[in-house]
Amino acid sequence: MATALITGGTSGIGAAFARALAARGTDLILVARNVDRLKQAADELSERYAVAVEVLPADLGVREDVFRVADRLTDNERPVEILVNNAGFGLHTKLTAEDPTAHEHGIDVMCKAVLTLGGAAGRTMADRGHGQIINVSSTAGFVVLGNYSAIKAWVTSYSEGLAVELRGTGVTVTALCPGWVRTEFHERANLKTSKIPGPLWLDADRVVEECLVDAARGRPVSIPYKRYKVLIFLARHLPRRVIGAVSARISSGRR
Repeated sequence: MATALITGGTSGIGAAFARALAARGTDLILVARNVDRLKQAADELSERYAVAVEVLPADLGVREDVFRVADRLTDNERPVEILVNNAGFGLHTKLTAEDPTAHEHGIDVMCKAVLTLGGAAGRTMADRGHGQIINVSSTAGFVVLGNYSAIKAWVTSYSEGLAVELRGTGVTVTALCPGWVRTEFHERANLKTSKIPGPLWLDADRVVEECLVDAARGRPVSIPYKRYKVLIFLARHLPRRVIGAVSARISSGRR
């Protein structure tokens, strides 16, 4: 039976990955900061799907915790076949803010941790000749919404680069780039969403199901829902000044 390690696996898209993989009979390792939520999620998943669920409390903004998770990924006596780098949070601090702490924390959790864990999983899985890495990015990486967009653009580019580096090893890498997904993510980030059109909202479980299909096919980028595939195609080909203008309208709607 395969084992998947999911960071941020107790809520939102991470929890949807946990449900989807457990339903496929995959054992789980859930990584998050909140011990109580970890234990509750583990109990619910193991009872509902009859899989083994290990909990690994860790703050991915702390390097020592990241290295502990990396050690679990490289433990060949308890192999991990699937890594889902999902941990993250909304970031709407201004780029001109006097205190850059929020930006630094975002880079620690959503870039440095992804780099470290992806590298650990990639080399270990490559030695075994098989494995799957999914990095949760965002369609925000194709527009210019401050540092969050910059971080997610990096995640997507990093995933594509890692996929190239691991080509031929039996290990696939996929960047999941969803649009607006109905989770507690936006509420936690204190983002206003009332002006977002209804058709742009996505269901987390369907987002994950489409991503798992793309990952199984070895696609380096997964953009769930046809409507977003069209929008991101346009974003990739429109002039950057147009993307800047659209991004400015989105930003003004959040304030």
